[in-house]
Amino acid sequence: MNVEQFAKVFPLGSHLCREPMPPLGELVRDMENLKRRGFNLIKLQEHWAIDEPLEGQCDFSRYEELIAHAATLDLGVYLGLTCEQAPGWLWRKYPDCRMVGRNGLPIIYEAPSTLPSDGKPGPCYDHPGAMAQQLAFIQRLVRTLGRFENVVVWNTWQEIGYWAEGLVGQPVCYCSNTLAAWREWLQAKYGDLDGLNRAWGHRYGDWSYVIPNRSHRPSHCLPQDADWQYFMDNVQIAHVLRARAQAIREADPLGRPVFAHKGGPIIGSGQDWTYARCQDFLGSSAYPAWGPFRAWDDGRPESGRRADRETALVAEMWDGVALRYDYMRSCNRRGAPVWAAEFQGGPVSTGFHKGRVPAPEDIRRWMLTAAASGVTALSFWVTRAEIMAAEANGFSLLDSAGETTPRFEEASRVGRALNRHADLLGQPTWPGAEVAILVDEGNYQFCTSMVQGGEHLAYSTRGWHRLLWESGLSVDFLETSELDEPYSAAYKALILPFPLSLSEELVAKLARYVAGGGNLISEACPGRMDAHGLCVRGELSPGAAALFGVRQTGLTMVREPQGGARWSPPERTWGEYLDEATLAGRGPLQGHTARANVYIETFDCLDSAPLLAYGDSVAGTVRAAGQGRAWLLGTYLGHNGAAYRGEPTAAFVRALLAECGVAPARADRLLLRKRAMPGKEAWFLTNPTADAIAARVDVSGWGQVEDLLGEPLELDGGQAALTVPGLDVRALILQR
Repeated sequence: MNVEQFAKVFPLGSHLCREPMPPLGELVRDMENLKRRGFNLIKLQEHWAIDEPLEGQCDFSRYEELIAHAATLDLGVYLGLTCEQAPGWLWRKYPDCRMVGRNGLPIIYEAPSTLPSDGKPGPCYDHPGAMAQQLAFIQRLVRTLGRFENVVVWNTWQEIGYWAEGLVGQPVCYCSNTLAAWREWLQAKYGDLDGLNRAWGHRYGDWSYVIPNRSHRPSHCLPQDADWQYFMDNVQIAHVLRARAQAIREADPLGRPVFAHKGGPIIGSGQDWTYARCQDFLGSSAYPAWGPFRAWDDGRPESGRRADRETALVAEMWDGVALRYDYMRSCNRRGAPVWAAEFQGGPVSTGFHKGRVPAPEDIRRWMLTAAASGVTALSFWVTRAEIMAAEANGFSLLDSAGETTPRFEEASRVGRALNRHADLLGQPTWPGAEVAILVDEGNYQFCTSMVQGGEHLAYSTRGWHRLLWESGLSVDFLETSELDEPYSAAYKALILPFPLSLSEELVAKLARYVAGGGNLISEACPGRMDAHGLCVRGELSPGAAALFGVRQTGLTMVREPQGGARWSPPERTWGEYLDEATLAGRGPLQGHTARANVYIETFDCLDSAPLLAYGDSVAGTVRAAGQGRAWLLGTYLGHNGAAYRGEPTAAFVRALLAECGVAPARADRLLLRKRAMPGKEAWFLTNPTADAIAARVDVSGWGQVEDLLGEPLELDGGQAALTVPGLDVRALILQR
């Protein structure tokens, strides 16, 4: 299989090996087994420390043998780099390439193996010598392995990030090279030292004195904090990604695609938009059964308690797959592939803790949910059971012995079906959504510097997605940098969750969107702090106050239902909290109610109208502006997507979106998502309940309708009668 052939299939793959590598004979047998089962792709993960153990002495022979054999089977090869696991000679040659922790001391850790965490955090590639050696190695590897035409894609970073807090106990990197690069970036951003001092409220006398905050617990929301972390997340890592991609492009005569992948999206952050533009596209891992609950979620099992089956399986499907790939699809350039770069194939196994072995229905549910979110390629981790004790016999489609398992057979069956329609499902054919959830990296960086701020932003963003997903509303995510793009104006509604820190420039863009006919739905406190994290007089952004037509009159914390304390800090004295409350709809939402979460913000209406009421106070407003409307909710509604869930708030959201002209896509009680190309569509029907649902689906106007997996389907008079089992997904293929 060469690159041209590869572009015409749904890439269905499995990770074949990583160091320590099993015997080649076993790998060859597994490769042949994958081919027999309809897989068309294998992944090989190389490791710099293993492949160049002495400077200049590279040995890629094992990969060459495997790639050559894959070519005889017409299998494509997905080749991933592991440059964080640097060879010992690099550390000796450049002892100052070590990353430096927040305490100012070099990180001594040198990864002895791919576990833990693929060698992270690795050397600091702001060090010119380390960067040059890394790029030289990459080019030698690409020149050697790139002669094989069945190498069809390169992956430059296995789960992007340094993960230093967990691995070495503190964040990185505070070395002199990175600090110099940060100061250069600050100078470009602010123009000169006076500009920086005005923005930060400081009086630095020289650039050499500009340093990041190194408090042991940096949660004081200093302007330095947001700029430092923005730089590390969006500039420093991006620089490494671009350098690797460029090295590959210079050495690869066939110009094959270059990508990287995340362990998972950072919900609420725009950094994934940055990474997606550092190479051809960005992918993500997905391990749906590896913790689908967050700390504040309904149904999260307490220690020693059993998780409810229905609650857990829905969480796996939604949080572990749909949310993840809606986010990754959105952050990529329009029309780019969407790769499930690592996909759970077997039990999550961490040390002595083994998770459940996925049943065939788990594999089917996850794969079809991924396809419904726009995924165009899927590669399982891994083919045969892990041999490293830290992940003992885990994650794999195959057990440690034997040639098949029920989950392997189901992955094969679903994969073959996806490949029969590769023209539709192996290409970026997401038709778009009418509503998008806004993501603003500046707000994210501020919120993460505030105690609980980052958790609330992520939670509200995530909760809005679930409210929309369960309502049958397809949804995109839109980074605020994209508001200048023509396609942003096509959204009927944009949702702005937990918008504590906003720039006036951003508010002006949002006002233009509304004036052009859009609906902006904002949660409480838009622009309570400015773009540098400094408090705004009046406690609302001046631009936001004008856009929503309000003046704030009160902001008070509100208790959680039934005395809960999932996110509420202990009361310091009497009177800090309002009693738990439900807000009453007014105007177009009269008769609806919504639960108040975290805070209740109240307003005077200037040139706006009441939308929500807290007693006699206004706790939500709507204002017509130009051709559109600006809706302001005086609380954090998104939290109810996953916590203290209830039908009244969900109905309020559906009614609000209906007012914005956004209608749900459903087939009876089934959730409906589509992939579409001219003359052909795939309809994914999800049953998020425990009981089977029998439904009739209107397919009039389509000449041919079939079930993707060949399941029973009755066609009569433009109606398709079908049953979707509880907690399952079915897909219909419709053609003119």
